[in-house]
Amino acid sequence: MIPRYSRPEMVAIWSPETRFRIWFEIEAHATTALANLGVVPKEAAETIWAKGNAATFDVARIDDIEATTKHDVIAFLTHLSEIVGPEARFVHQGMTSSDILDTTLAVQLARASDLLIADVDALLAALKRRAKEHKYSITIGRSHGIHAEPTTFGIKLAEAYAEFSRNRERLVVARREIATCAISGAIGTFANIDPTVEAYVAEKLGLAVEPVSTQVIPRDRHAMFFATLGVVASSIERIATEIRHLQRTEVLEAEEFFSPGQKGSSAMPHKRNPVLSENLTGLSRLVRGMVVPALENVALWHERDISHSSVERMIGPDATVTLDFALARLTGLIDKLLVYPENMKRNLDLLGGLHNSQRVLLALTQAGMSREDAYTAVQRNAMAVWGMRGDRAGQFASLLKADAEIAQKLSLAEIDAMFDDFYHLKHVDMIFERVFGPDV
Repeated sequence: MIPRYSRPEMVAIWSPETRFRIWFEIEAHATTALANLGVVPKEAAETIWAKGNAATFDVARIDDIEATTKHDVIAFLTHLSEIVGPEARFVHQGMTSSDILDTTLAVQLARASDLLIADVDALLAALKRRAKEHKYSITIGRSHGIHAEPTTFGIKLAEAYAEFSRNRERLVVARREIATCAISGAIGTFANIDPTVEAYVAEKLGLAVEPVSTQVIPRDRHAMFFATLGVVASSIERIATEIRHLQRTEVLEAEEFFSPGQKGSSAMPHKRNPVLSENLTGLSRLVRGMVVPALENVALWHERDISHSSVERMIGPDATVTLDFALARLTGLIDKLLVYPENMKRNLDLLGGLHNSQRVLLALTQAGMSREDAYTAVQRNAMAVWGMRGDRAGQFASLLKADAEIAQKLSLAEIDAMFDDFYHLKHVDMIFERVFGPDV
């Protein structure tokens, strides 16, 4: 997590100050619940809340204490006792460190999820706007990087919108799954703390109760959460890769916005490079790289160990901060993306109408020719166009008309009718309605 790829609101979730404030709230809520049960004096619980709320926790002081105790939660509790005074003896009654650490992580990941979901909402709005703008901007579709049949740039963006709509749903599910509270004490048996304390703390923090915690919250929840972030990152990279391909000089159907004063190369003043898309590709790799450690955290020894702890201290902030930044960057990229319909039309015509080969094939089969013979007849003319140099405009249709075998089945007018590019767009409205509903 470095400032270059960070945004303040997400970074704040993972700051020591935020973490210690959540620790205090968990302890204070638990103490209030214990006071309601008559386990601790209500006056003590009120004092803990009053003094803790008024305090600013000294991160450096906690670090100094931890240098001796070698235990972060004990260091915090020691510092809290310095703030609260004698009533601090009622803090952490029947609790264990994992109750604090795991519940805090749940709060942080839930808050991070809220930001990520808002990020996706902003991206969806940009994709919808640009898809509507280019709903009928015809372009060549490619399979294996080779010209296939026409589509529209709007459909490309609609595909991305549908994908990120699914990602939004995944994030909502991941948030729900990760937002659980465990205040169950050593080994998770509630031997020294009443289960109602857990329920009280969970309600106050907006979490669900973990059904069985084994002292730690089961790490399959966390694995699912980080796997979801990895899927979102992969979707970011898919769009970024598409833009990088479309910005290649030989293609130039779309291009990242190039601002006044921006420089593309230290050596070559003419360069306009897809730096944002390339950056998004790299950031996506980082987020995905954090999925495997999260999966490996699932297998802990018996009721608990801390092999997961060092991993989560790093991937929790790094994955969420990086993905937050990447989503915001992608939204800006889509919002300002330069689109060149005239270049799309130029590229569509490069192969002289070969993208209509399937229409001819189907027409020949409808006219009585076997599929094998029809395929051979169309392909031999298509390959002749492939081998041509220079302007291929109209060449495919001309060769088809001159082919005696094809002429027996199709008239010249029928062949000409198969070279209407907008034939391929007849269901664009239906696709858009499926993705966006009837309003687009």
